[in-house]
Amino acid sequence: MKTITGISTLLVISTLLFWTGCVKEGPAGRDGTNGIDGNANVKSSPWYHLADWNGQTSDWYFQVSNSNINQDIVENGVILAYASLPGDIYSAAVRPLPCWAIGANWDFLIPDYGLIEFTSDALTKPGTNGYSFRFILVPASHFFKSTANNSSAEQLRKMSYIEVCKKYNIPE
Repeated sequence: MKTITGISTLLVISTLLFWTGCVKEGPAGRDGTNGIDGNANVKSSPWYHLADWNGQTSDWYFQVSNSNINQDIVENGVILAYASLPGDIYSAAVRPLPCWAIGANWDFLIPDYGLIEFTSDALTKPGTNGYSFRFILVPASHFFKSTANNSSAEQLRKMSYIEVCKKYNIPE
């Protein structure tokens, strides 16, 4: 009888320990899963205020070197670029590139890893006072590559500058 009581007690204690030892999984981490912060590898540049434009009529540019513009970002990630242009009547202070503003097209390109080139097709040389440019690099690990009819890379490109900064906790 003592053996049956002892085994029953041991079984009850084991069951209680098993139930109380189980921990419910917590919520997914912010913008990620399993506690991994979704912003750790998103890089933002400072605002670049250029001293002068290179090029000629309808083909103006200036280049910025940055080692974060690497092969993985160019081939798999998303590069978002922005301009703040004096005299722009756009309702937001910062425009995503490419855009049309103050009589010209403004854009960017990556001529080589480690370089970004901001461009304008203005007929006359654009000014430099108050012209500011910036980029944000989002690695592929921070968005889902595609869905049935849209990719989150496309969704990122459609977001406003303020929305992107808020999403990735980037100071404006």
